[in-house]
Amino acid sequence: MRTRIKFCGLVRAQDVDTAVALGVDAIGFVFYPKSPRALSLQDAANLRRRLPSFVRAVGLFVDASAQTVARATHEVGLDVLQLHGDETPQTSMELAGWAGRPWWKAIRMREQTDLLSLAGSFEKAECVLLDSFSESFGGSGKTFDWSWIPPAMPSRIILSGGLDSTTVGRAVVDVKPFAVDVSSGIQGVNPREKDPAKMERFVSAVIAADAGLI
Repeated sequence: MRTRIKFCGLVRAQDVDTAVALGVDAIGFVFYPKSPRALSLQDAANLRRRLPSFVRAVGLFVDASAQTVARATHEVGLDVLQLHGDETPQTSMELAGWAGRPWWKAIRMREQTDLLSLAGSFEKAECVLLDSFSESFGGSGKTFDWSWIPPAMPSRIILSGGLDSTTVGRAVVDVKPFAVDVSSGIQGVNPREKDPAKMERFVSAVIAADAGLI
């Protein structure tokens, strides 16, 4: 099976179009007001309309209210919720119930922990996204120690945190995640721009790793 790819934090139409042309599987829109990549609902809805039906629109939320999540889901047309804060399993399921969508739970890796137990507590999540710890809830551009991920970890892992075209190939080979997620690693001159050359190199590196060329 090939490794799925998610590009996160897209705010420009040209970046969304490039991602679609490169064949990514999901696009992430950020609804965390403190993020430099945060979008209004109207802007996100405009970008969502550029996605073909086979590319999933993922909404990133950090400890948001049920009303906020439900409104964004339906006004933008989100396919998946990415819960990136300190949501509990119960809170996560309540948010997903309000939105009527599948959800992913981000686990921010600051130190080695019992990931099997932690991921098990979020067993209702479609996927568990492993990201580097950051006070700003993502987009740190730093990797964490992949040896913290136990070999018995379920295959529904999305690997994030500091990935770029120079590191993602090895990540695919060593961790064998279901998907990889990138934001800072394809960034342009500022956080609200993506670099098309970096985007292309990232996708090429994943394809090469899946083909056994790394």
